[in-house]
Amino acid sequence: MSRSTQEVRVRVPAKINLLLAVGDLRPDGYHDLVTVFHAVDLFDELVVRLADRHSVRTVSPGSKAVAGVPAGARNLAGMAARRLAKEYRATGPVAIEITKQIPVAGGMAGGSADAAGALVACDRLWGTDVPRDRLAAIAAELGSDVPFALRGGTAVGTGRGNLLSPVLTRMQLHWVLGLGHEGLLTPAVFGELDRLRAAGDPPRVPGVEDMLSALASHDVHRVAAALGNDLQAAAISLQPGLRRTLQAGLQAGALGGIVSGSGPTTAFLCESAQAAADVATELAGTGTCRSVRVASGPVPGARVIG
Repeated sequence: MSRSTQEVRVRVPAKINLLLAVGDLRPDGYHDLVTVFHAVDLFDELVVRLADRHSVRTVSPGSKAVAGVPAGARNLAGMAARRLAKEYRATGPVAIEITKQIPVAGGMAGGSADAAGALVACDRLWGTDVPRDRLAAIAAELGSDVPFALRGGTAVGTGRGNLLSPVLTRMQLHWVLGLGHEGLLTPAVFGELDRLRAAGDPPRVPGVEDMLSALASHDVHRVAAALGNDLQAAAISLQPGLRRTLQAGLQAGALGGIVSGSGPTTAFLCESAQAAADVATELAGTGTCRSVRVASGPVPGARVIG
C-alpha cells in the first residue's frame, strides 16, 4: 500500500443555526426540530492513519491537548470509524488525530463535524466507496447534526434535524463568533427549555418561511431580522452573561445576533467582511467572551484535502 493511501486528511466545518424552532418534548425523549443550518469556515481537521488499534487524539492548532473532548470509545469520531468498519469489514484499525478549532460544547456541532470527517476519511482510507446516501444514513445513526456536517452549505433540517433539504442560495454571509468562557451541554439546554416552557412558555420563533424568503432575496438585513433560536432563552438562563455578549455585539455594529444552537457561542451577522472585522475588534475589547473569530459561509461539508 502506498504512503498516500495510508493517511487521509479531511477538513469539516462548524455550523450555525440561522433559525431553530424546537417542538415540545416527545414521549421518546426527543424534540421535533425545524432548523436552517449554515456551514461556516471554522474548521476541524482530521488525519486518519492505519494503525494497530483504534484510537482518537484531539489537539489544538498548537498541538496541545484539548480539554472536555471525550476520549477513546466515547469519542464520536471513533464511534464513526468503528461503525463503518463493522458494516463494511474494513481492512484494519485507524488512529484519528483531530486538530480542533470548532469550540467544544459551543453549539456549533464540533463533535458531529468530527464524526462526519471520520466517516469520509475512513471511507477513502479503506477504499470502501460507500454510496453517499448510505454514508448519510450511518451519519444519522451517530447524531442529529452529523448528516449536515457531511453535506454543508445551507439546508433545512427537520425531524431531529437529520432530514435535510438543501437551500439553494449564493448569498455569502459574514459572521463574528463570540466563544464562551464555559461550554454548555446540549441535553442540559433542552432540559432547561422544557422547564421554562412548563413554567410559562417563553415566546417561540416563527417558522422557516421568513428566513428562506430572506435568503432568496439576498438582503442581509432581512436575514438578520429573521434570525431566531428557541434554545436561546434556555442558554441565557443557564449562562446569564450571554445576554451581555449579545448586547455588546449589537452595540459594536452587528446587524443581528443569536446564540448558536445550544450555545454558548454567539453569532453576529454583519453587512460585509470589513464590517465583521470591525465588529470583531470592538467585541474582543468588551471582555464579554473568551475569544472572537471571524467566519463566513456557506461552505461545503466534510471534504478530503490530502
